[in-house]
Amino acid sequence: MKKYDVVVVGGGFAGVASAIAAAREGAKTLLVEKNNALGGSAINALVMPFMPFTTEINGEKVELSQGIFKTICNLLKERNSYDTRKFSEEELKMILQDLAIDSGVDLLFHAYLHNVNKLGGKINSLIFSTKNGPFEIQADYFIDATGDAQVAYLAGCPVQLGREKDNLCQPMTLCFRVGNVNVEKFMASWSRFQSKYKEYLSQGKFINPREDILVFRTIVPNVLHFNTTRVVKKNPVDVVETTEAEIIARKQVYEVYQFIKEHADGLENSFLMSTAQEIGVRESRMIVGDYVLTEQDLRNFTKFEDGIAVCNYDIDIHNPEGSGTSHYYFPQGEFYTIPYRSLIPKTLDNLLVAGRCISSDHGAQASYRIMPTVCSIGEAAGVAVAQAVKKGVGVRDINVKELKQTLLKHGAFLG
Repeated sequence: MKKYDVVVVGGGFAGVASAIAAAREGAKTLLVEKNNALGGSAINALVMPFMPFTTEINGEKVELSQGIFKTICNLLKERNSYDTRKFSEEELKMILQDLAIDSGVDLLFHAYLHNVNKLGGKINSLIFSTKNGPFEIQADYFIDATGDAQVAYLAGCPVQLGREKDNLCQPMTLCFRVGNVNVEKFMASWSRFQSKYKEYLSQGKFINPREDILVFRTIVPNVLHFNTTRVVKKNPVDVVETTEAEIIARKQVYEVYQFIKEHADGLENSFLMSTAQEIGVRESRMIVGDYVLTEQDLRNFTKFEDGIAVCNYDIDIHNPEGSGTSHYYFPQGEFYTIPYRSLIPKTLDNLLVAGRCISSDHGAQASYRIMPTVCSIGEAAGVAVAQAVKKGVGVRDINVKELKQTLLKHGAFLG
């Protein structure tokens, strides 16, 4: 059994950035992913494009997620695979894999977290389910980048599921692609088919409760990307309910496709090209950490002394119960920071959490959950753990000022 300084669980943007940052600071690091490639929701759930991550400060456009995320975007641009936040999934897989390996990260695919071994206030090892049976991995420190706070949950840390009043989570969505489309004709018929969709919805003709059809162009001229199915009142961390959600969502895909073929232009020769290999999850568990980031913190544009990432994406809440999406948009030039304390789960000294499952309430999570921001959170987690490795201290005892200085040295924007 191999022993590491750091084990990162989850190969999405938060996990990749965590692993790269830890390894480049000298920590012997393993990154474990349950599927066959890095990229998380961008790959497994076809989540695209990157949501907005810029603002205007003193008349200049500023990217709020820089550092490793900017490196990823620049590499996509070099490969002609990035256009106004849209990207190629296949190029992204290779870029993330190369960045991780070149940084000295060991990779383990096809390993699903099964159990956590603890001693006192520390995790000793993780047990993964694999094709060759249980697989145990030891480390001194761990980063939970699973999106579902799976490590923290199995370790017995307190967690919050969904919104506070009823534990309902934002809806799950199965994204899909339609190929061989005359995109310009399709867009020209936008008002007509959206109006007809609302009419059908009001008449109860759809199982999908979403209020409109959400569709994006892709980097491929004749392919459209749909982020429009909506499965409500299902628990994303319950295997039975997630199975039910996948079944419902796939029915919604065919429902939407048949509708647009009939009521939108440019689809005469189109075909249903692909659905994501797993349903997309906006929200599930959040840890209860040393600080719970709140929606009010965001609306106050709070700049925390221990802020390690910056965000101004709107508070974008898809109704957990049915139709409707609420938004709170930040004024131009305003943003908030995410405190390091929100990455630290209660009761453990050698675990950090990175990604959409950090310590926050339902409203705050609706903003920072996007891929650019969770990448920045992950980078901070990786640097913090590497610092803990060097000094032999708990994750609460690192020097946050030194953490921020290291992030800035590597090109992060901290406000």
